[in-house]
Amino acid sequence: MFTPHQARFALSVCALALATHAFAQNYPNQPVRMLVGYAAGGGADGIIRAIAPELSEVLGQPIVIDNRAGGGTVIATQAAASSKPDGYTMYVMDHAFIVNPVLVGKLPYDSLRDFVPVAGISSSSTSLMVVHPSLPVKTVKELVTLARANPGKLNYSSGGNGTVPHIMGELFNAVAKLKITHIPYKSTGLAIYATTSGEVMVGFGGIFAAKGLADNGKLRPLAIASATRSDVMPLVPTFAEAGWPQIDATSHRGIITPAKTPPEVIQRMNAAINKVLLMPSVRPRMTDVGYVITGGTPEDFGRVIRTEMDKWAKILRDANIKVE
Repeated sequence: MFTPHQARFALSVCALALATHAFAQNYPNQPVRMLVGYAAGGGADGIIRAIAPELSEVLGQPIVIDNRAGGGTVIATQAAASSKPDGYTMYVMDHAFIVNPVLVGKLPYDSLRDFVPVAGISSSSTSLMVVHPSLPVKTVKELVTLARANPGKLNYSSGGNGTVPHIMGELFNAVAKLKITHIPYKSTGLAIYATTSGEVMVGFGGIFAAKGLADNGKLRPLAIASATRSDVMPLVPTFAEAGWPQIDATSHRGIITPAKTPPEVIQRMNAAINKVLLMPSVRPRMTDVGYVITGGTPEDFGRVIRTEMDKWAKILRDANIKVE
């Protein structure tokens, strides 16, 4: 038999459970904000914009994309971590979220403790090395020869510290024993534009941002960091084919949300995202630019995040890659 105190506690737990269930049943009843750690254009931003119209229709509420560039995505990630865990603020995570615990070190949030996974959206092995057409190289080996003959004189662009292009650039420096200087920009789009304009001679970016410019002769692609050639740019060799098999990367993108968000809310958003990813109107927006659609349960995405964190922590430490 319950004591009066135990009875009151049991009633409060039941009331909280009923209130949480009622909240989840009505979710969402206002716009959902998706925080992105980059300026508009490029990978993570492009992925959420590819699904936002249909996701809004499925949820019955607007999807508000909130771009907060800077700090190697730490600014946006911190904003997400400190948001109310009610399902109305979510974060579009990418490779920077995976590697920042090692690259940056001390973060204003705990990547695993302060977030819970919602759904994977896509994966890709499409980090592309490009050069300005005026640079007298047509292969990776020719670039290595030129860079070794001119140490410290070449620069490469990326969409910011901790992004896949930055890591690819530093990994390339490490395995090829080069000194090509990193120039970070606020987005992949700006980084690719800097290479197109000749402001920077070498660039690392995704096919999403670089393909059209390469097709028009404004950039010269040298290699792609994937296990196999991309169907989107089949004439571009892999780094392994170019002689550098150590450079291979798959980037995962998806939605996470602050810890303590009600599980029913997470399941509602997860179901909506998976439904949208199966829509014929959505799939070509990602597959046509080299992305593989993932989806799956929150638990599936959580396993991907933890596995990738372990893998990349070893790669970064072995290559001594850090953000200065």
